[in-house]
Amino acid sequence: MSAAVPTFVLGGSGYVAGELLRLLAGHPGLRLAAAVSESQAGQPVERAFPHLAGCFPGLNFAGRDELDELLERAVSGTAAAAAGRAAALCAAPHGAAAAQVDALLAAAERRGVRLSLVDLSADFRFPTAGAYEEVYGHPHGAPHRLGQFRCGLPEHFEVAATGAAAAPHVAHPGCFPTAVLLAAVPLLRRGLIAPRLDVVAVTGSTGAGRTPTATTHHPARRSNLFAYSPLRHRHAPEMRALATAAAGSPVEIHFVPQAGPFARGIYATIQTTLLHPAGPPGGGGDDESAAAVRAALADFYAGEPFVDVLTDPPRLQDVIGTNRCRLGVAVAGERLVVFSAIDNLVKGAAGGAVQWLNRMLGFAPQAGLTLPGLGWL
Repeated sequence: MSAAVPTFVLGGSGYVAGELLRLLAGHPGLRLAAAVSESQAGQPVERAFPHLAGCFPGLNFAGRDELDELLERAVSGTAAAAAGRAAALCAAPHGAAAAQVDALLAAAERRGVRLSLVDLSADFRFPTAGAYEEVYGHPHGAPHRLGQFRCGLPEHFEVAATGAAAAPHVAHPGCFPTAVLLAAVPLLRRGLIAPRLDVVAVTGSTGAGRTPTATTHHPARRSNLFAYSPLRHRHAPEMRALATAAAGSPVEIHFVPQAGPFARGIYATIQTTLLHPAGPPGGGGDDESAAAVRAALADFYAGEPFVDVLTDPPRLQDVIGTNRCRLGVAVAGERLVVFSAIDNLVKGAAGGAVQWLNRMLGFAPQAGLTLPGLGWL
């Protein structure tokens, strides 16, 4: 009998799903029960993800119509079944995720299985269907499930639980919000900065998904850099909502995303006003202020294994392939800049979701996530 918790991956053939499978292959407490993909049902998992060769031999993608049978098979005769536990990670696109999540939760309810689920789409990040529809422009696929989710980062568990402390499931905020909120929330919570953030963040092409478009296809991005949806990006309302919840009062976020000429990673530059600078620009007060901000960030994340506060600006390549976020600061008088570097597919998506499952299921925070960086890409 295995003590590992049977775990389902929904929307299983995209980039984020591939990262989820990579992490599950080495996780000591989670066992892949099924990878569900409507577009790849019946096809070998290793055909979609050749880099996972040998990790899941003989495993084919399942269809959504198999969920009941898969759930019964997954928990039968396992130690997890005795506790009635299972887990799920949903990597389906927004607009498609809600129906898949609803189907799996309904199957778990029918069978009396306690399912812990983390959704990586945008479908459960908003508290109401109206708020979701205002941003995404179409009806929500499972509005009756919204109250079962809380949205936030695992490092911000206490503020993530605001208004939904008993919610059994989690909506992960996504890659851009992860990079920005890890930098800003501690400073907002402690009243060190003004509630206005000006953000420029450069992302790799994997953030746009596996299907090429006119702006994500490699020839359009190689040796290129350009802004897209400036001040109108759909992640901005999500950032504002979580930052406001953390601060306890409204926070302005002016967000300019940029498409970078690389595959993985996000480098965010957040500019704001320091409310209590140590002196005017150009003097020793700047160093004192910067040291105070770094100390506040380090203190806030004390005991959190995946956030590093550096004395110099972080470098993107140092976090690629890892579940780490690296932060750096610069100060000139009352002007503060915070730099944040993450891997969008790991810390910004799959790794953050597994980190949430670790918390929800009582595993160590580092379980399955002590990944070394990829180094020289």
